[in-house]
Amino acid sequence: MRLVYVTIAAVAAFATQYFLQHTDGFQEAVKWIGPAPAPIAGVASVIDGDTIEIRGQRIRFSGIDAPEASQQCDDAKGFRYQCGAKSAAALDTFLAASRPVRCTFVAWDRYGRFVADCSRADGKSVASWLVENGQALDWPRYSQGGYAGQQAKAKAAKVGLWAGEFDAPWDWRAEQADHARPAVSQPLGIISRQVVQSYSCQPRRTCSKISSCDEAQWYLSNCPWGGRLDRDGDGRACETLC
Repeated sequence: MRLVYVTIAAVAAFATQYFLQHTDGFQEAVKWIGPAPAPIAGVASVIDGDTIEIRGQRIRFSGIDAPEASQQCDDAKGFRYQCGAKSAAALDTFLAASRPVRCTFVAWDRYGRFVADCSRADGKSVASWLVENGQALDWPRYSQGGYAGQQAKAKAAKVGLWAGEFDAPWDWRAEQADHARPAVSQPLGIISRQVVQSYSCQPRRTCSKISSCDEAQWYLSNCPWGGRLDRDGDGRACETLC
């Protein structure tokens, strides 16, 4: 009987470890287990546009996603800029105007961060401000569209990220992961039967990285991310090239 218990415990431990390593839904799972931690309040240090640290605890804002620290975007004139760094700087300025920050627990994520809804001392929601000012995006996967209204305002006003072109942070991370994967070599003596295309959907591109109207239109018609090249929805991608 003891052997049975040990076996069950081992299987449960393995399943838990696999879940932590392979499931993005870890936030939703753990928030139902055990009592919620007490809110955290204090002067925050900014890690990036959606993550802060208070007294040694990393805190991730719930329901939004900001550009990564090394991510670049295109401004209104098509020039590249460090949008991740700009988002972090905007957050730092916003938090400094009314301290301390208070964060209410939502979940633990798979990186051990305290996922929370945070507000300044004056009661203003940090996540709402970031999205409404175009420094972060509503992340429907976790927000259920909770910040869609603020995002619509930012997009209409063309503020922050919406002034130019950008990859959604979750798409940008996926692209970086694709680049990090080693290429699969073709076995010697075997000729690939794959049809060679002039263009490829990998990696994702912005208008500043595209050299011709034909290329832009190909991406628009053939790639799942191509729609972002047609900002006004008129069926023409990267109109400055066409």
